[in-house]
Amino acid sequence: MTGVQTCALPICYDNGAKFVYFDVRLSNTAGRADEWFCPNPGSDGAIALAMGNAIIAAGKHDAKWLDTWSNVNAAELKEWIARYTPEWAEQVSGIKAADIRRVALEFAAAAPAAVAFTNRGSGAHYNGFNNDRAVILLNAIVGSIGKPGGYCYTFEPTRVPPMVFPQPSPQPPAPKATSAIENPPEWPLANKWQRMKVGQIVYQFIKEQRHKIQVLISYTVASPQTWPEGRSLTVDVLSDEKLIPFHACSDIVYSEQAHWADMILPDASYTERWGFDTRNNMELRDYVTLRQPIVQPPGECKSFIDTLIDVAKRIGPDTAKYFQFKDHEDWIRQRCSALTKRVKEDGFEYMKAHGVWQDMSKPKYYDLYNWDLKPEEVSGTRVDDTTQIIYRKAATGGESPVGIMIEGKPKRGFITPSRKFSVYHPDIEAAAKQTGFTEDFQSGMPDYFPVPSIANMKGDQLHLITFKWNVHTQGRTQSQKYLSEIVHHNPMWINTETAARHGIRSGDLVEITTYRPYGHMMKNGGQVLGRAVIPAHVTEGIHPRVLAVSNTLGNPWHGRAANARNGPKQSLNAWDDSIIAEDQDLMEDIWWDERNGGTGAGYNVNGILPIQPAPLVGMQGWYDTVCSIRKV
Repeated sequence: MTGVQTCALPICYDNGAKFVYFDVRLSNTAGRADEWFCPNPGSDGAIALAMGNAIIAAGKHDAKWLDTWSNVNAAELKEWIARYTPEWAEQVSGIKAADIRRVALEFAAAAPAAVAFTNRGSGAHYNGFNNDRAVILLNAIVGSIGKPGGYCYTFEPTRVPPMVFPQPSPQPPAPKATSAIENPPEWPLANKWQRMKVGQIVYQFIKEQRHKIQVLISYTVASPQTWPEGRSLTVDVLSDEKLIPFHACSDIVYSEQAHWADMILPDASYTERWGFDTRNNMELRDYVTLRQPIVQPPGECKSFIDTLIDVAKRIGPDTAKYFQFKDHEDWIRQRCSALTKRVKEDGFEYMKAHGVWQDMSKPKYYDLYNWDLKPEEVSGTRVDDTTQIIYRKAATGGESPVGIMIEGKPKRGFITPSRKFSVYHPDIEAAAKQTGFTEDFQSGMPDYFPVPSIANMKGDQLHLITFKWNVHTQGRTQSQKYLSEIVHHNPMWINTETAARHGIRSGDLVEITTYRPYGHMMKNGGQVLGRAVIPAHVTEGIHPRVLAVSNTLGNPWHGRAANARNGPKQSLNAWDDSIIAEDQDLMEDIWWDERNGGTGAGYNVNGILPIQPAPLVGMQGWYDTVCSIRKV
């Protein structure tokens, strides 16, 4: 098995797989790779397209799979991808053409036990949408999609089986309308396949009064610290009573979000509340998990779900009729009622005893697109003579696709307009014409185009990115004293060569200045956005034109551990401190308190990162920030 990855994500390859990794920083994941390549920022898609070119040019692609399951057949793909040679990619990415070609052929040789995938890294760019498409395309080229050891997926979204765990009746109707905040026309694909990909720009929309806000309810979100422009725009909006007349915040700590709220709803922690859900199913089979409270929440703390149930019942009878259950526990109990027939005992008690249910009678989701449709699934349908797509009349009128005929057999196919793997997607081409981005999205294919802010950097300007420590959950766990003891220092990673040019050594204080980008929805491009002073960590494990600062640390609102401050707990009006015993560790054992010669908790740079949503999809370009530095 061979793996190619373009993000920092824990991966297990101890079964003999070769792991090849592309990243601008020597992350923990890169440290475990067999080969680590350090490309120019935002060039992931160029490398992937060149790998596809090398595979097809050598005749190592799966032509039959492409001809059967791709909406661009093998011959068409060969002609289109011919322009993206490894030599071209070397000029774009800085990775040698010989290495790109070698890795590509190794990948093809391992197929179908070969997988290329991304996560946040390649996608958090102006061109991130096409970067990710290009990487996933590699799996189609070698025919590894849905194969054991290949690129597998489940029903999307991974869901609680509705026949086994039905929602209590009556169920509320779907919303009849959406706001301009939720569905901004500038990003027509933002909610096409995933909901609210433009969340980071919500406060800008509120400021522009695209939709008048009467009440804002926030839940365990840290907008002022962890969102772009959090210390300026976000705080300005949250503190403006005219823009947000009333703000209720639910959190387990007195967070910076709670600080700007009119009402704080103290939430129960995960050990104090019920939980019932699914997560990404790596076992390729539906499952449901139950979490039970092991202690009672202190004081007035209450599960946020129970709070919402109470609010819904108080709104009025029109809303209350959809909440005919006592509390969250009762809601779970009702959902488990249908499980009783399957497990031959009370479904709720079964889940309490076992914690998880999985339908072992179902096959794993290998070759999901190639599954045969059952007779009842094709009954009453029609087959389009040209496309071979199987349609069923919709209850609301019109038709909806349910599958596709392949070699005379009704198959499930992919959940795409063509029911095939979409190398070309008409919605992308249409959205590009709608928004004027026809130059970057010329054909609806996974083309490559450079990131404007990176391509136009001047002189000694650098590229600032963030990253997550694998010890913490983004910036949400800084209050955990044991985790903060492990990771609490937050320096700026800078390449040895770059540091020498600026006269910087490890430990030196460096001022970072960030700038507003040019481009779509960006005003005042090139102007200074913010500044921060951060100690340097000089290393060869980062690209020479890239700086990196973790977004895990530097949150000043989450208590003594997060602040790296020894001393007694503060009295907060939102909490009853009398029920919480003093913690001796937090009194005197925070040895990284900078007042005692320690490193302190560092600085979170998210607040000086600009809002820069990508075209069409609105994904925040976290890794496109341009900056300059000076030694303090």
